[in-house]
Amino acid sequence: MSTPTKETSAPAAPPQPSAARRVLTGIGVQNSSLIITLIALVILLSVLNENFLRTNNLLLIGSAITIMGLLALVQTLVIILGALDISVGSMAGLASVISAMVFTSTGNAEVGILAAVGVGIVCGLVNGMIIIFGRVNPVVATLAMLATYKGIAQVISNGKAQGYTGGDDLFIFLAKGSVLGLPALVWVFLIVAALLHFLLKYTDIGRNVYAIGGNDTAARLAGININRYIIGVYALVGVVAAIAGVLITARTGSGQPTSGSEGLELQAVTGAALGGTMLKGGRGSIVSTVLAVVILGVLDNGMSGLGINPFWQNVAHGALLVIAVVLQQLRSGERRVGLPE
Repeated sequence: MSTPTKETSAPAAPPQPSAARRVLTGIGVQNSSLIITLIALVILLSVLNENFLRTNNLLLIGSAITIMGLLALVQTLVIILGALDISVGSMAGLASVISAMVFTSTGNAEVGILAAVGVGIVCGLVNGMIIIFGRVNPVVATLAMLATYKGIAQVISNGKAQGYTGGDDLFIFLAKGSVLGLPALVWVFLIVAALLHFLLKYTDIGRNVYAIGGNDTAARLAGININRYIIGVYALVGVVAAIAGVLITARTGSGQPTSGSEGLELQAVTGAALGGTMLKGGRGSIVSTVLAVVILGVLDNGMSGLGINPFWQNVAHGALLVIAVVLQQLRSGERRVGLPE
């Protein structure tokens, strides 16, 4: 007599996420929120200003965000490392002066640009060495060098615009040229963003930068030479700040010791923080910073198009920085200063 056998059913397959959820996961929550914010802002401004979505205006936004965007990109890198660089604007101003003065004396734009990049590397190395060998907090060190680089730029230029680059083909191309319908300024920004994104996401260098910013003690025990990374990252900041300075020279037609670079430090930090880069280090994304920079550019352009006093742009940037930092603190779940748990 045979015994009845129990029929075994195959385990139920786990529910598959919806297509929308898969897309959201791929993009990331931070990027999704930035994209939604950007879309809402564009819709609002296009309703308030019928000229906002015109091609010329959109290209103008792209050109306008380039210099601030470049500094925000490298600020993202240095913040992920667990540090900060307050001197990026002054380095850009010094590089602007150097590029124009060397071009004026040699008549060669390439030599002027290389000289500016060389100065940027030196400035970045100085910042890194002060932090390492002087054991100075990065904020204090770069704040001091902000004043130093600005002072050097004013001394060698006598506080005035230097040279004239408006007749040189290379500088004209950088300022007004275009490739495939996009301004050359935008291409510079996109190329630097792509290179930094690749560096952070697909190389051991990028992984080590995240590791140092996340836990420098663990990174040191893992054999990572933290001092080397600090010096290297700050030197890279100097290179990109110098590129920004060259673009200032190209756009204005002369070397500018302060005009065009004043206040870029706040804008760079705001762009990085608004993009979700944790100010304590170890977390951030170049793509998110690019989206945040575009939001800032759209906001500034929209305010100008509506005839709002441009001084309110600084107020808006400061408010956005505070909001971004507050949101970071709330997400971290840390105890708030001065309040009981």
